[in-house]
Amino acid sequence: MGKNDFLTPKAIANRIKAKGLQKLRWYCQMCQKQCRDENGFKCHCMSESHQRQMQVFGQNPNRIIDGYSEEFEAMFLEHMKRSHRFSRVAATVVYNEYIADRHHIHMNSTQWATLTEFVKYLGRTGKCKVDETPKGWFMTYIDHDSETLFKERLKNKRMKSDIVEEERQEQEIKKQIELAEKLMPASRNVSDEKSEPLPLQSEPIGKIAFSLGSSSKSVSMENSKSSKPVFEELETEAKANKIKNGDNRIKVGGVSALDDLMKEQEMAKERSNRKDYWLCEGIVVKVMSKGLAEKGYYKQKGVVVKVIDKYVGEIEMLDSKHVLRIDQEELETVIPQIGGLVRIVNGAYRGSNARLLSVDTNNFCAKVQVEKGIYDGRVLQAVDYEDICKVM
Repeated sequence: MGKNDFLTPKAIANRIKAKGLQKLRWYCQMCQKQCRDENGFKCHCMSESHQRQMQVFGQNPNRIIDGYSEEFEAMFLEHMKRSHRFSRVAATVVYNEYIADRHHIHMNSTQWATLTEFVKYLGRTGKCKVDETPKGWFMTYIDHDSETLFKERLKNKRMKSDIVEEERQEQEIKKQIELAEKLMPASRNVSDEKSEPLPLQSEPIGKIAFSLGSSSKSVSMENSKSSKPVFEELETEAKANKIKNGDNRIKVGGVSALDDLMKEQEMAKERSNRKDYWLCEGIVVKVMSKGLAEKGYYKQKGVVVKVIDKYVGEIEMLDSKHVLRIDQEELETVIPQIGGLVRIVNGAYRGSNARLLSVDTNNFCAKVQVEKGIYDGRVLQAVDYEDICKVM
């Protein structure tokens, strides 16, 4: 066994010493060499290998220092993200954890001379939230990850949609109150007319004589003046029977009561089914994201195979069969040919399948007929393009 073999006591002692952290001022980043004392570092600086590395450094020192600085910053923030992503921690604690790795980029090779300068730099650039306390500098990692930003954007979008929905409901309630106040006088007048009793007949009704002769008058009345109220009573009874039998065509204020009821039902369905999200599985959509133009997906069609958090869809492209995850704001509905099958994705009849009957290109709307379900056969006029989409 030789002097410097792997299992000799000296080699084992050297490895034990090398495990511990040495002083930063005795480390050469260019050669990645850690010396144990000042004498060893001096000998290393006089070596030929170190001299060659220093010649390389002298050719472009700024580029090398910037490279080490970027690598040091990236590794430091990565450690911060993994270990202290959502906590406020002392800068010295994070630094001691970072330098525990022997092969880390040392600070003496970067543009920052001290840890305080580096912490202030992170605060200025907005990569960490830093504050100085009597116990030292403390840091909080600011997560700029795309996934986190994506979730925050969805959360903000939901909050905005809830606010819009509340405002819409308040406006509808105000409209209903105003409509009820307008209809109150008319309803009172109608009720007063119904409750007003008929005037008593002061004159006795004369006798009615029937003649069986061939004259043109089959019925003769002795007192024509007294017979007039009789026919008025008959007409009043007929009207009352008509109301009792449920004639829905009685008009109040020039508008049919049945039409009012149908309009109210349509408005109620529209309020309950009108949402700010419209994606659903099985429909064909068009990608309108200009950021995907370089990859060839701009204005290409795909099928929604999955909906995530109501606003994001996994789109399988029809041509390439690639699956993309895209927000609904960057998608557009597709209108099929006349006679094609569509799905109503928003509005009163949301979720129903319908057949496209005609298209009004000037007003950007279409005429469809609902198929199947409780609304089977109902024809809908002037449905916006955004509310219908082609079914695969």
